[in-house]
Amino acid sequence: MRYFHRIATGVDVLPLCHALARKHHLFNQHLLRTTFPNTPHAEVDDMVLRYSDPEQCPTAGTVMGAVQNVWYPAWKELPEARPIISALMHRVGGYELGRVLVSKIRPGKRVLPHADDEGEYVHLGDIARYHIVLQGLPGALFRTGDEVVSMRTGEVWWFDAHAVHEIVNNSQDDRIHLIADVRLLP
Repeated sequence: MRYFHRIATGVDVLPLCHALARKHHLFNQHLLRTTFPNTPHAEVDDMVLRYSDPEQCPTAGTVMGAVQNVWYPAWKELPEARPIISALMHRVGGYELGRVLVSKIRPGKRVLPHADDEGEYVHLGDIARYHIVLQGLPGALFRTGDEVVSMRTGEVWWFDAHAVHEIVNNSQDDRIHLIADVRLLP
């Protein structure tokens, strides 16, 4: 596959999933990706753990494109995410963590086709995007070009976020991913 690579299976995501169920109020506290004009993420529920610093960015568009990231309060409330992120950084040879968020797509919802090709961070040659599947059921489809994958619970995937991609959740339950941008050692 050109746009997707599964890099791990069998990741124990149950502690984090249990914490998310108990701390559901952390979703949609920060609407950075879901409310700007023409966003492809309008049908997504986000829990922002690490992202652009909104105080340093005068508009939503610049928040989306900024390189500098800061921790959000949800990170402190979800210590269960830390060992998963640490293991990812170690596995891929990451030297700096970028954006981290939990993204939930409800049944029948989608992320519209788009490419992550705007903003300062996309021009960093050493950054990679990873999806750690917290809940992935048959029917939740991730499409880039002519490739379609159904990512399953406990898997970790790299994908080319610069290519046009879309997600459709035709499964019977929420599709939930922990998404992390990682800067890689050469």
